[in-house]
Amino acid sequence: MNKLILASSSVYRKALLERLQIAFDCYSPDIDESLLEHETGHQQAQRLSLQKARAVAEKFPEAIIIGSDQVAELNSQQADGSLHNRILGKPGNHTQAVTQLTAQSGQRVFFHTGLAVIDQGVEKYTVNTTEVNFRELNGQQIEDYLSIEKPYNCAGSFKAESLGISLFRSVVSDDPTSLVGLPLIELCKLLREFGVEI
Repeated sequence: MNKLILASSSVYRKALLERLQIAFDCYSPDIDESLLEHETGHQQAQRLSLQKARAVAEKFPEAIIIGSDQVAELNSQQADGSLHNRILGKPGNHTQAVTQLTAQSGQRVFFHTGLAVIDQGVEKYTVNTTEVNFRELNGQQIEDYLSIEKPYNCAGSFKAESLGISLFRSVVSDDPTSLVGLPLIELCKLLREFGVEI
């Protein structure tokens, strides 16, 4: 099997890939992750996962490259009854995390996790979407949660693999690892298509 490289510096994705008990290296891609005008969360997740994989594939053309990116899209109801979608990035600090969790309280958020695998120029990719329904959260609950986990480098301002799960009313997904950032069921399927058995 060719060398396997995860195109990511994310400790969460690295920990997820380690579950498959296969040898791999990590290499951080250097790409612009800005949202393009009129781009949906689904489109952004697909584009960025491919860009990450392509950037690393240029440096390691003989390796099998795995790229992934997650985009959170808040689906909130407006005062007039209409629905509005808004992309939520990584908060970066406490104030932004409070703003994000307050906006998500009682709302539905879609987490689009893009996945791309490249082997010597052949590209395969997909997007796995998880629907998260947040329970109603008050200011104190938000502050208490953030003081414990400080999820400032996580899209949506929570860690689903930890205490963040307590913020949810329900989760709808066909791959429980997708919400953490790397859909392993889909990844195993794509790797098998390249002859890598897990």
